[in-house]
Amino acid sequence: MAIRLSTAVARAVAAMLVTGVLASCALEQPKSPAELQREALPNTTIPAAWQAGADAGTLAASGWLASFGDPALTALVAEALAHNADLQVAAARVEEAGGNLQVASAGLLPSVNVPGTYSGKSGGGGGLNAIFLNASLELDVWGRVRYGKAAAQAQVEATEADYAYARQSLAATVAKAWFLAIEAGQQRALLQDSLRATQALHDVAAKRFNIGVGDESAVVEADANVGMTRDQLRQTEQARDEALRALELLLGRYPAAEIAVAQSLAPMPGPLPAGLPSELLERRPDVVAAERRVAAAFNRVGEAKAARLPRLSLTAGLSAISSDLLVLQNRDNPSFGVGATLFAPLYQGGALKAQVDIANAQQKQAMAEYAHVALQSFGQVENALGVENSLRDREVILASVIAANERSLQLAQTQYQVGKIDMRTVEQRQLDLVSIRTELLRVQTDRLAQRANLYLVLGGNFEASDTKPAEQGLQSQNGGS
Repeated sequence: MAIRLSTAVARAVAAMLVTGVLASCALEQPKSPAELQREALPNTTIPAAWQAGADAGTLAASGWLASFGDPALTALVAEALAHNADLQVAAARVEEAGGNLQVASAGLLPSVNVPGTYSGKSGGGGGLNAIFLNASLELDVWGRVRYGKAAAQAQVEATEADYAYARQSLAATVAKAWFLAIEAGQQRALLQDSLRATQALHDVAAKRFNIGVGDESAVVEADANVGMTRDQLRQTEQARDEALRALELLLGRYPAAEIAVAQSLAPMPGPLPAGLPSELLERRPDVVAAERRVAAAFNRVGEAKAARLPRLSLTAGLSAISSDLLVLQNRDNPSFGVGATLFAPLYQGGALKAQVDIANAQQKQAMAEYAHVALQSFGQVENALGVENSLRDREVILASVIAANERSLQLAQTQYQVGKIDMRTVEQRQLDLVSIRTELLRVQTDRLAQRANLYLVLGGNFEASDTKPAEQGLQSQNGGS
């Protein structure tokens, strides 16, 4: 039943009801990050320092890409951010989450509709004509709508953190692909040098055989070594093409293996302060995303519980009706009315309780996923620090081994020329030197790639800016608007 009231009275009644009802029901808040850590990681004691060893000091919050001192790499990362398809998918998910938040927030505002009708009689002219203006507002007594909005807001923040981590991952992946492409080119150069040296040994063996101081077996063996080196060179060229194509795909280019890369690796950046383990969980975007999903799941539980309780809505309507065919009862025209609607879910076959159980189960899943991501992040940092320390030591060792092998090859070449040893010894020394140079180059590449990976797992930002990574990325995706 609609009760006619003046517009001023109706507004006053509605304002009083809304204010009183909303003030009586405050939302429960999700656990803080510190509380969540204690509950989700009950068996994990976070140490005061990284166990694998790290330089003391605070991790630089941003700008790690510039530490490599390579403008070409910086330009490639910018190109990847603008054109990488996977990153565009992540950006679209942020926009989707924002739309869901808008939908969830709409329930806190009045809903206004304007239905109408028009009909005519045979031969034309006035039938029944009417227009209605209907407005309704659900009084969110138990917080169902507000819980839904809070869950959507937390999901937006989780998606933004996912996007930030996707940007960080893409930058690190481009850096690693760039280093691998450079290494492949240097490996090819090493094998080209090896092929020339092997061919020179073959020529010496052939000359010695022709003048009668050598034998045919040495020539045949040298010829086989030339063939093997050519095969290794071809494999390296194929690996280089694959590395170039992988880099081009990250940039959104056609994989033609035509991208130009540097001829040599960049110098290794200086020592990296890794910060404290206790800071990691609040710095890494993927951990933040997992924490925000726990908050979203918490609010979904509140939403499901509130859905089992009665709903109260205020309604208001304005109508105007006219007809040339029907005699209308005397009444105010147009007319205004206000009212209220109560909806109490008495029996739904257990569906509402099941929704609460589902929401609770999803919250448990979100907490378990948070624990998984948190522990994984600690493991990734400890492993990355351990690998970096190991590679640093190996580079020093291999450099000394190369010096020893170079001297050994020189001595073997001299002894071969004077006839003290056969060519096999020289070839073996030469192969040993190529092998150890190849291994050193691989270690140097791994050190650079591992440094990029270490920045990633520590949660550092590759951009030197105070703007949130998610905001920067969306601006670039939207043309800077």
